Amino acid sequence: MRVIAGEAKGRPLKAVPGNHTRPTTDKVKEAMFSMIGPFFDGGIALDLFAGTGGLGIEALSRGVERAVFIDLDRHSIEVIRRNVEAAGMTGRAEIYKNEAERAIKLLQKRELSFSLVFLDPPYKLKNADALMLELAQRGMLEEDAIIVVEHESGHRYAEQFGGFEQYKQSQYGETTVSVYAYRPEHNETGGTSHVIL
Repeated sequence: MRVIAGEAKGRPLKAVPGNHTRPTTDKVKEAMFSMIGPFFDGGIALDLFAGTGGLGIEALSRGVERAVFIDLDRHSIEVIRRNVEAAGMTGRAEIYKNEAERAIKLLQKRELSFSLVFLDPPYKLKNADALMLELAQRGMLEEDAIIVVEHESGHRYAEQFGGFEQYKQSQYGETTVSVYAYRPEHNETGGTSHVIL
């Protein structure tokens, strides 16, 4: 694994030992950032099931100002720290060992608002939509925020719900990437929108 583009391009990233994490392959990561960027002009990213930290680090390399990395596994946290350091992003990263829902509550107290969110929960959870709604209800998403959900290809999330609209989706074998935009005003009016990036 490596950083694919931007200021840290080519920097190698370590994997988490064992089989507990499912790192996003470079091929999927490259396709994913082509869908949502490929580059960014500031903003704060949230990498909620960070694993190796590869997605958040890639976002930092491509222009996101800051990133918050959350994972419950202590081995993952250590790997994220090493990868962030190897990519030269230590000053722009916050890394916390915590469970996803609890982390959201703690981050809300700091009044953080995210423009980019990566959700790659273990396939057995299938709760990315609930986490998205939680972030929205707590006022933690900027308008037009991009939410990237990695999930098992056999599972489908709704295309529209709670101000979220899916505008891109691609399948890579057992993994599907669904990309949503957060447009809360369309939830209130009941209208639909077409997102053009």
